[in-house]
Amino acid sequence: MSKMPTVYIPHGGGPCFFMEWDPPETWNEMESYLRRLPGDISLKPQAILMISAHWEGEVLQVQGQEQPDLLFDYYGFPDHTYELTYPAPGSPDLASRVASLLRQQGHEIDIVRDRGFDHGMFVPMKVAWPDADIPVVQLSLLADLDPAAHIAIGEALQPLRDEGVLIIGSGYSYHNMQTMGKFMRSGGAAEFGDDFNAWLVDASTQGDSLARNQALANWTDAPGARDAHPREEHLLPLHVCAGAAGDDQGRQTFEARTMGAVSSAIQFG
Repeated sequence: MSKMPTVYIPHGGGPCFFMEWDPPETWNEMESYLRRLPGDISLKPQAILMISAHWEGEVLQVQGQEQPDLLFDYYGFPDHTYELTYPAPGSPDLASRVASLLRQQGHEIDIVRDRGFDHGMFVPMKVAWPDADIPVVQLSLLADLDPAAHIAIGEALQPLRDEGVLIIGSGYSYHNMQTMGKFMRSGGAAEFGDDFNAWLVDASTQGDSLARNQALANWTDAPGARDAHPREEHLLPLHVCAGAAGDDQGRQTFEARTMGAVSSAIQFG
């Protein structure tokens, strides 16, 4: 079996791909990227392990139920966006395997059976794999948001790539929603995030994996870091993907400006 890549994707804003926006093309480039994601991966995964920006735990948590519900964890959107469906199965076997790998490396982890798929999962997945025929298991972030710890989590998960499991980090490489909101309210007069995005792409795609991971661990030293991420939960799924990448070099597979902010996707392997 060929080794699966790992990939850090942007998941947009709330249920953005399933509602009207002004201007209407706001999310078109990101949606087009997600639609071509299966082609970028090239192999159909046996299962997907997703690390979403929208789940944190004091210890790691992984979904262990056979059929998670959807968790509509966004607010103030049109009524029809709370009726979306995405009936992908879970995988208790994969959850057990994830827990085993992490415990072997000294990580504390709980298998939970009462937590649904959040919108960091079902919104991009509904675009990329609309048939919902691939089992998906979500893994939480740690609430301490320690970047080096999340790289180490990814390192523990590397064997999954040889087992047909696609590891996806679902976040957003620029996530200052206050600044993006001001852009929309002002009629789109400013652009931002360029310095941080350039740094992030350079850091993530360098050939030396040790240097890459060290740079990502020290991401707050990057230009524009705290402008791009006042809080880093939307960035840390990248750290898990980089850790799981091993020595595989990253490459930028998407870049676009949305609501004034430039953002990227990074794929390893």
